[in-house]
Amino acid sequence: MEQERIRTLGAASQKLENAMDLDPLIEQLSHSKLVLLGEASHGTHEYYTWRTAISKRLIEKHGFNFIAVEGDWPDFYRVNRYVKHYENSDYSSVEVLKEFNRWPTWMWANWEIEALVNWLHKHNAGLSVHKRAGMYGLDVYSLWESIEAIVDYLQMNDRTLLPSAKRAMGCFEPFGDEMGMAYARSLQRFLPKTCENEVVSLLSEIKNRAPTFNTDIEAALNMEQNAHIAKNAEKYYRSMVSANQSSWNLRDHHMMDTLVRLLHFHGPDAKAIIWEHNTHVGDARATDMALDSTINVGQLVREQLPSYNPKIVGFGSYQGTVVAGSEWGAPMRNMHVPKAIEGSWEHLMHQTGKGDQLLLMDELQATDLFKDPIGHRAIGVVYHPNYEKIGNYVPSVMPERYDAFIYIDTSEGVHAMDVYVDKSQLPETYPWAF
Repeated sequence: MEQERIRTLGAASQKLENAMDLDPLIEQLSHSKLVLLGEASHGTHEYYTWRTAISKRLIEKHGFNFIAVEGDWPDFYRVNRYVKHYENSDYSSVEVLKEFNRWPTWMWANWEIEALVNWLHKHNAGLSVHKRAGMYGLDVYSLWESIEAIVDYLQMNDRTLLPSAKRAMGCFEPFGDEMGMAYARSLQRFLPKTCENEVVSLLSEIKNRAPTFNTDIEAALNMEQNAHIAKNAEKYYRSMVSANQSSWNLRDHHMMDTLVRLLHFHGPDAKAIIWEHNTHVGDARATDMALDSTINVGQLVREQLPSYNPKIVGFGSYQGTVVAGSEWGAPMRNMHVPKAIEGSWEHLMHQTGKGDQLLLMDELQATDLFKDPIGHRAIGVVYHPNYEKIGNYVPSVMPERYDAFIYIDTSEGVHAMDVYVDKSQLPETYPWAF
C-alpha cells in the first residue's frame, strides 16, 4: 500500500518552487472568507515565508481584512496600531517586535515576521483607515499584560472603572512576573482565594461602558478584548489544577471567540487569515484528539462558521533544523530535525522525489488510500529530537484534516531578532523574494 500511496501523492501534488506555483491554491482560497494557515513547528523559516506569500496575495488581490495569529493580544495590538499608522504607535517594525518579551520570543520576534509587518505598514500607507489590513493576537496567556493595559487606558481616558480594574490587578499582584503559573500553583496548594469574581465583574462593567471608549476607532474593541482575556486567562490557569476541565479546550474556545469578535468588528463582509500551529487549525475530528473530546479552532470554524467556507492549509517537512527549547523557558537552540519516520505523511511526501510540494486534498478524494490515520509530525516550542518517535506524530486522516498541504523537503530554523542576521544572506524564500 505504501508504494501506491507514494505514486498517488506524486501524481496529485505539484512542485513548489516560487510564488507563481501558489496559483492553484490561491484560486481555491479566494472563494473563502476564512483561511487557516498552519505550521508543524513554531520555529521553521519556510512556514513563515510561505504563509507570508499566501497572506500577501489574499490581502492584496482578494480583499482579506486581517491576519490573526497564535500570539498575545496586547503585543499584537501594538503591531496592529503600527501597521495601520495609528497615532502614538511605534516608529518601526523592529521597535514594535522587540517589545515581545514572553517566552518563546523567537516565535514572533523574528526577521520573517519583521518582513511581513514592514509589508503591511507599506501596503496600508495609501489606504483609508477602514481599508487598512490589521494584525491581531488570538491567545489567552496575557493575563497581567491585559489587566495592565486596561488600567493604563482608564487612567488616561475614563477613571470611572479604575477602582474595579485596580481590584483585579491587586488580586493577581502577589503572584509576580510569572503570574499565570504562580496563580495556578497557589490553587494547587488548595488556597481558597481565587480572582474569578474580580475579573468577571471587570468584564461586565467594561462591556456595559464599551460605547464610551471612543478615543479611537479600535479602543472599545481593545478594552473589551483585554477584559475577556483577563476572565478567560484566570479560568485557563485555574483549569490547570482541575481534574474535570480541559485547559486546551478553554484556550481554543477563547481563540475562536476572539476570532468571532474580530469578524463582527470588521463587518459582515470581513475576510480573515489565521496563523496557528497545525494542532490548532487542522480539524481535530480527523485526529486522535477526538478520542478524549479535545477540540480545536479548525474544528470549531467548520462547525460554527460554514457560511465563511473556511479553508485549512497544513504544513510539514521531512528533515532540517528548527528553533526550539529543550524545556519550557530554556534558551532557544537551532536543533536538528531528523528524517521523518517510515510510513509517516512526511516520509511518503519525501518518497515522491519531487522536493517541496503543494497538494490540494481534493485530488485525493477519488481514492481510499488515505482514509485511515497516518502519522503526521508536530513539533512544539519544547522539542527533543532524539525522542520524537515517541510523541511527535499525530495520527491523522489527512484529506479530512486539511483542504491543502504545503510540504518542505528540507527546512531550516527561523531567524530570531535577538541574533544578528545579515538580511542579504537570508534564503531566497524570504518574503522579499516574492
